[in-house]
Amino acid sequence: MAERTVRRQARGLKRMAEILDAAEQVIAEIGYPDMTTNQVAARAGLSPGSLYQFFRNKEEILDGLVTRYTDGRRDFWESRLAAVTPEVPLEALVDGVVDESVAFKARSPAYWSLLYGSATGDKLAAASQQLHQAIAGQVAAMLRRRSPGLDEARALLMGTMAVAMVKAVMPLVSATGPARAAELVAELKRALVAYLRNGPVTSNV
Repeated sequence: MAERTVRRQARGLKRMAEILDAAEQVIAEIGYPDMTTNQVAARAGLSPGSLYQFFRNKEEILDGLVTRYTDGRRDFWESRLAAVTPEVPLEALVDGVVDESVAFKARSPAYWSLLYGSATGDKLAAASQQLHQAIAGQVAAMLRRRSPGLDEARALLMGTMAVAMVKAVMPLVSATGPARAAELVAELKRALVAYLRNGPVTSNV
């Protein structure tokens, strides 16, 4: 009995992951506001009734995606955080974070679609804010680890500003060719280094 229960739970988790995978694909193509549960069910190879066993509506799918992204990205940031010390050059820190952001945007376009969602409804705006705050907090932790004396509130403000800068430039990177995209990424890195260098976080540079 216990083994059957575990197998059912494993199948349920696998099916939920497949539904979220399908939702990511649909959101990347048409955006969250235009996504329907029927579209997600069709993409996942399920009937609408089967999908409703796991997610009753698109808002619950959004909640599932936000949890997936925050938990998954937390693992990345924690591994990145472990490698940060006061001796790490600011340029190296910025290079790593920006390069990973660009790579993750290519791998998970739905994530960025949700991150930009703010004016299309309270639910999407709240999800966007939650994702933004999670990233800002992780960046702030990196800054404080690099400069242990940095005030927590100041670190969070700097993290929020840094994330906003990356968020503003990413659509420009996506909308152009490789050469121009590389120029924009390089300019973004210079802007971030210049901004962070003016704060107490760079006292060890």
